[in-house]
Amino acid sequence: MLGAPGLTTAEVAERRRRGETNAPVKGGCRGYTDILRTNVFSFFNIILFVIGAVLLAMSRYSDALISVGLGLINAVISAAQEIRAKRKLDRLQLLERHPVTVLRDGRETEIAPDAVVRGDVLRVRAGDQIVVDGPLLDGGRVEADESLLTGESDPVAKGAGDDLRSGSLCVAGEGLMVARDVGAGSYAGRLTAEARRVTTDKTPLQRRVEFLVRLVMALTALMSGAILGQAAIEGFSLLRVVQMTAVLSGLVPYGLFFLIAVAYTAGAAAIARSGALVQQVNAVESVSNVDVVCTDKTGTLTTGRLTVDEVHPIGAHNRSELEHALGSLARSAATPNLTSQALALELPGRAFRVRDEVPFMSSLRWSGVVAEEGTWVLGAPDALAAHLTPAAPADTVAKHAERGLRVLLLAKPMEDGARLRDGAGRPTLPALEPVGLVALADELRPEVNETIGRLRGDGVALKVLSGDDPRTVAAIAARAGLDAGEPVAGASLDGLDDAALDRVVHRTTVFGRVAPEHKERIVRSLRRQSHYVAMIGDGVNDARALKGAQVGVAMRSGSAVTRDVADIVLVEDSFAALPPAQREGRRIINGIGMSLYVFLARVATQGLVIVAVTMLGLGFPYSPTQVGLTLFTVGVPTFFLTMWAKPLPPDRNLLGGLGGFVIPAAVLTAGFGTAIYAGLYEAVTIGFGSGRTPAEVISEFERYTGLTYGSDTDFTAAAATIGAQTGLSTFFCLASFLLILFLAPPNRFFAAWTEPVGDRRPTYLVGGLIVAFGTVLFVPALYTYFGLAGPSRPLFVIVGVMLALWFAALSLVYRLRLLNRVLGLDGLRA
Repeated sequence: MLGAPGLTTAEVAERRRRGETNAPVKGGCRGYTDILRTNVFSFFNIILFVIGAVLLAMSRYSDALISVGLGLINAVISAAQEIRAKRKLDRLQLLERHPVTVLRDGRETEIAPDAVVRGDVLRVRAGDQIVVDGPLLDGGRVEADESLLTGESDPVAKGAGDDLRSGSLCVAGEGLMVARDVGAGSYAGRLTAEARRVTTDKTPLQRRVEFLVRLVMALTALMSGAILGQAAIEGFSLLRVVQMTAVLSGLVPYGLFFLIAVAYTAGAAAIARSGALVQQVNAVESVSNVDVVCTDKTGTLTTGRLTVDEVHPIGAHNRSELEHALGSLARSAATPNLTSQALALELPGRAFRVRDEVPFMSSLRWSGVVAEEGTWVLGAPDALAAHLTPAAPADTVAKHAERGLRVLLLAKPMEDGARLRDGAGRPTLPALEPVGLVALADELRPEVNETIGRLRGDGVALKVLSGDDPRTVAAIAARAGLDAGEPVAGASLDGLDDAALDRVVHRTTVFGRVAPEHKERIVRSLRRQSHYVAMIGDGVNDARALKGAQVGVAMRSGSAVTRDVADIVLVEDSFAALPPAQREGRRIINGIGMSLYVFLARVATQGLVIVAVTMLGLGFPYSPTQVGLTLFTVGVPTFFLTMWAKPLPPDRNLLGGLGGFVIPAAVLTAGFGTAIYAGLYEAVTIGFGSGRTPAEVISEFERYTGLTYGSDTDFTAAAATIGAQTGLSTFFCLASFLLILFLAPPNRFFAAWTEPVGDRRPTYLVGGLIVAFGTVLFVPALYTYFGLAGPSRPLFVIVGVMLALWFAALSLVYRLRLLNRVLGLDGLRA
């Protein structure tokens, strides 16, 4: 056994006891309990749940549903998304579970990979996956395909003492290795643990919305303390206090999170139609912000296949003879590879009657056959050079190599009957006569040039990070339409500090011979330079960079690890799906941005009205059921505005724009709304106090309030509150509808805030909303459910006049930018 009998049973047991086993990597994610606790039982949700429980105890079922429902739905969606991501990461493993052969007690035994312990001696054969890290023992020689780990496509020859890394594949040779690093300490274990690390970035929009929600929560908390304190002093009932609390909590625009979740989901469905599967919902927005795309070469720019670029006969040999010999040799290979497949596909010939074959090995860099039809050798020109007479044309070889082509030389022995092995059976070369050269090119994906052009036209830069030779990668990048410039090798990055690395990354397009650590550092460098980065890859070597980028993009045909950690999977293995995905993301995010204007205008207006009415001592302007009217003022409009938005670049000055629109709208709408509320409140109070109120009106208000006129002292105040609330809600809803026309003006008449748009759908939406709200006002079951009084002509006249004055005032303020100048909002927008 080459002097390596392996461990004994007792030694294995002792090492298992010490925990030195090749156990699969576990953990890396939050537990289910923690996920549910943070999403469902957040601080804000707990407040809503308490309010809902009290309302339920008081049999106020509709109030409870409206107060609690939206927050609970949003919490369930958030928790479900995080649990889905956790389950995917939990099952992520780099290593296969096929049995491996170890030497124990002096004999070979097949065991599961996770039963291997530190110090075990493993037999490695062609086709086996390496499951631990460790050196190859004396007498062994193998070739390891490490492309899954490094991205380098050529197998690496390993001799005695060389390390084999877990996750690589033995493609040729045989030998014994010692398990030095196992489990979480192995290379595959470290990669798996890194891939499982939760690194979901919050997008710019999510951070802005979170800031706005926290700001509104803080302001609402301050306002609530004052209002509830006043309620306690005035002796309001428990029910009234709970209803006021429910309304105040409703000021927090928590529905924004729900809107974003719905918009992301709709965007993900639309992006899927272009060939990109969104696995992390906020990637819908992230992809819209991308300004740098980092991509591997193989599988992204190229198909992973080779094509015959040119054949070049040497000496007296002709092209037909060369092509036929190459095609026949390729068809004779017992184990086809990319080279033989390309030659067989494009060149004529038929399989030789083979007597002996020397298969290609990276350590030899040539292959050959001895057949009845003759002996042929195909290999790298420099590997055959010492045996050639005459020499191969060096200028032709150099010219093809400069273009990034793979150049091979076909030769035949100068003596008939020459063999390709020595007496011990080892491969050896006789004196050779060159027949011709064949240049092979990596096959570019057919859509690559157009896709790169579209990305560059959208202001997106590309950087190629590959494990292959930098010159080859640069040549392929140039063929794909990139300005490759001076390529940089990964080894030259090792000694650079962050500042020096940033300068290199800034000016370089092509990086070759890069390891996973280099890719990760390049991505971090781009992020330090304030770029929004997408990383496209297909191998395990790309997983860490995918995790480090704001958007990780994997190919469907890539490794399972890469697909599992990616935010987006390209289902057709084509990054041509990326530009359409980016445009769809921009459309969705632009729509959410417009919805923010509507949302925050509602919140700010209602907050100002509550403060103003409370200061006037005129009761409380809203009930929880009236807050449900936001379905018309916010819910439906934001959904459609999001779906109809245009694919514009993300607004970098969103907060400034929101301030310029929302503050004037809120101040004027609250001012007119408070005037309507106060006027109606006083009118109803005076009317009931005069004793001249018609009997049918008294009966109607008794039904609304549940109180009796003349008997209950609170009747007049309750009736005045409902009447005033009805006028306020009517005005506010109609004003909210018209605000949509300020955001998407159909003509110059409404174009006070922005230029007219060609899309008439927002105008039709406003018309539909007015009809729907009119139905609420005139259908008893509906206006009763929303806590409103029945239709009243005087009320409609008052609201109509005030609405016209409000529209004129707001148009003037927007056109002259009056509040912007007074408050300095132009500085915010700049």
